[in-house]
Amino acid sequence: QVRLVESGGGSVQRGGSLRLSCAASGNFFSIDAMGWSRQAPGKQRELVAAITSGGRTNYADSVKGRFTISRDNAKNTVYLQMNSLKPEDTAVYYCNAIVLPTTPGRVYDYWGQGTQVTVSS
Repeated sequence: QVRLVESGGGSVQRGGSLRLSCAASGNFFSIDAMGWSRQAPGKQRELVAAITSGGRTNYADSVKGRFTISRDNAKNTVYLQMNSLKPEDTAVYYCNAIVLPTTPGRVYDYWGQGTQVTVSS
């Protein structure tokens, strides 16, 4: 079983910054891609940013230039640095990890419990 624990959410004013962290723990062989998604009230969950094990990144157009995703493979942790936050960034942010188990075969997609980010105007 793999567990993802997010931290770093909170409330900030427009233009502020927050840094989210997500640490994976459990019994697995390795982690492939990791990512952050968000879901605002009444809206579908959307991918915010993703990063491969090799460090290649991908961002939603709405956050390009403001958010930066990074990871520490030794710590099995992914980060999301969020700058110049806007009220429309308000959502529950979830991390996920594509995990390769110790037994060769299928890969698994695990999700964290989510952390609230609120940006006031």
